[in-house]
Amino acid sequence: MKHTFAVVLTPDPDDGGYVVTVPALPGCITEGDTYEEALQNARDAIALYLEYMRDKGEPIDEVPPSTITFVEVG
Repeated sequence: MKHTFAVVLTPDPDDGGYVVTVPALPGCITEGDTYEEALQNARDAIALYLEYMRDKGEPIDEVPPSTITFVEVG
């Protein structure tokens, strides 16, 4: 079964590349030197996270699509 997750790629100003978080999966964090590498690492990290949940017998809840927007302040 395929799952779709929102991922957040944040540029890392100190080391370059991107830090990737998965809001629906607490603690699922990875990184990559390029945008493409960061996305592939996110796929790998999510797959491992889901495998761990399956091994522990925990349910994998369907997560509704996220909406990401920007808010201007000041």
